[in-house]
Amino acid sequence: MTTPEELFKEGFERYQAGEDPETLIPVFKEICNRAPKNSNAWTSLAWLYLLTDKPKLAYNAAKSAVKLNPHDPQARVNLATAMLDLGKSGVRSHVELAAQLVLVDTDWQQEITKNFEDGLTRKPDWKSLIKVKQWLFEG
Repeated sequence: MTTPEELFKEGFERYQAGEDPETLIPVFKEICNRAPKNSNAWTSLAWLYLLTDKPKLAYNAAKSAVKLNPHDPQARVNLATAMLDLGKSGVRSHVELAAQLVLVDTDWQQEITKNFEDGLTRKPDWKSLIKVKQWLFEG
């Protein structure tokens, strides 16, 4: 039987190869069900939901990711983006914490920048992500 870690690696590779996020959601849901404390899986699932215009599901997945790993800037970006999509308040605190985290770690900064580029390539008119990116890097 495939381990959650192997499933994650396979799902991530399929995503990077350009597979439709919609087809990857069941893979990452399975990972989250089998390894519920895997914050990276929850972060990835939230991202896939955001890419497929499912902000409520993204919000719930991102909340789980942040709860499991409060110091993951991508989880915070996903949560802030979902909150904007849903019109929820409290977005700025997540963006500010993500900004502090990327300031202290250049690897995170590069990773977040790469994820913004990827998201805007897949979904060019993604208003909430553009807003979070501006707040994070230009605010």
